[in-house]
Amino acid sequence: MELHLDLLDTKIEFYEAETLKTLEDKIRYAIDNNKALMLDVHAVQYQTAFHHRTEKMHFSAAVHFKLKR
Repeated sequence: MELHLDLLDTKIEFYEAETLKTLEDKIRYAIDNNKALMLDVHAVQYQTAFHHRTEKMHFSAAVHFKLKR
């Protein structure tokens, strides 16, 4: 029996929320989950935009994870 495991080298995840606190919580939760896959945060990019229909701010982020070396 042969067991072959492939590790993820890199992964990008996207998040969006209506409040900055909610966005931070989602990212923090993702970081904890990706530690189990031996992935660390390499970069975070975020953007804020005003949604004219709801008249509220909209927050989004892209988190780049890379394999721990």
